[in-house]
Amino acid sequence: MKAVAVTPGTPNSVHMEEIAKPTLDQVAGGLGVMVRVLKVGVDATDREINEALYGAAPDGDKHLVIGHESFGIVEAVGENVKRVKPGDFVTATVRRPGGSIYDLIGTNDMTSEETYYERGINLRHGFLTEYFVDEEEYIVRVPEGLKHLHVLMEPMSCAAKAVHQAYEAQSRMKVWSPKVAYVLGAGQIGLLATLVLKLKGLQVYTLARGKAPNLKAEIVRGIEAEYVSTADTSMEQLVAKTGKPDLIIEATGNSSIAFEAMKHLGHNGVVVWASITGGDKAIQVPSDSINLNWVLGNKLLLGSVNGNRNHFEMGIKDLALGEMMYPGVLEKILTHPVDGLENYAEMMRLLVEDKTALKVFVNVADE
Repeated sequence: MKAVAVTPGTPNSVHMEEIAKPTLDQVAGGLGVMVRVLKVGVDATDREINEALYGAAPDGDKHLVIGHESFGIVEAVGENVKRVKPGDFVTATVRRPGGSIYDLIGTNDMTSEETYYERGINLRHGFLTEYFVDEEEYIVRVPEGLKHLHVLMEPMSCAAKAVHQAYEAQSRMKVWSPKVAYVLGAGQIGLLATLVLKLKGLQVYTLARGKAPNLKAEIVRGIEAEYVSTADTSMEQLVAKTGKPDLIIEATGNSSIAFEAMKHLGHNGVVVWASITGGDKAIQVPSDSINLNWVLGNKLLLGSVNGNRNHFEMGIKDLALGEMMYPGVLEKILTHPVDGLENYAEMMRLLVEDKTALKVFVNVADE
């Protein structure tokens, strides 16, 4: 069957690969689930893997099938599968367990091992193919009423986890009750984090470079948050207006902005870094000032990677509530469909060249 893959370590190597169709017996204990892929979302991670900034093939293979944002329909299940059945719409988690205690208890997204296994990213093949088989534990059912949001399930899990982890960590403060949040970046993670924070009742400011009116501003305002163009208003100027935020979700993919965020956080606050920057960029930071203010202000910096099934389920619940609160808004994120695996070159062109491409996804098959 067809799959879109790269040769890790070789820049711009995206290509079509012929691979064997998986079978249920690849998963032991009758716990396998076969999924017919309908759609796969792609993002900056796939672009950077194609640029050979990171990513590794599974042992024994020279290629890595990319695509970690899956949406499909269950084709068949093993005899001991209980959570899903044929005909269900599903997505799949991304990270797979290693051997640490965190991996063994189902929180493989929190592994303490240096080597990590992520479908479509590192040492495990992804979903940009016609079928995949995985263990029931990593398959998450999607309500039929949300199928129009399809590939947003995985990025929503990342947004839900980032906010949830901030609240979990801030339980150290006993009575932490944030009022003002900044979301840095209005890509898919930033927009979905904006939704999560609004659903929690915070005053949310979503910062991005583009001047309004634009689609991102339209979506932010549709969620009843405030869009701030950094071309018009700097973060420092916004702080003068709103006061220092209690919570900052950084989702720009820009390390300079990630460090700048540290200067503006309020006392007892938390910054969550939710984006990854591949490369070797170096910047100067006011380290003495940050050190002083973070120690005296009891501030926290938290890194958040992709989620486990609990975060997927949290995110799906937030998407459902978001659809009720702000009907029709979230679907606007899905901007650039590409029809067919064979059009992988156009998929990658959109990721590299088209600045209007908020969410690129591949229509692999019809229902």
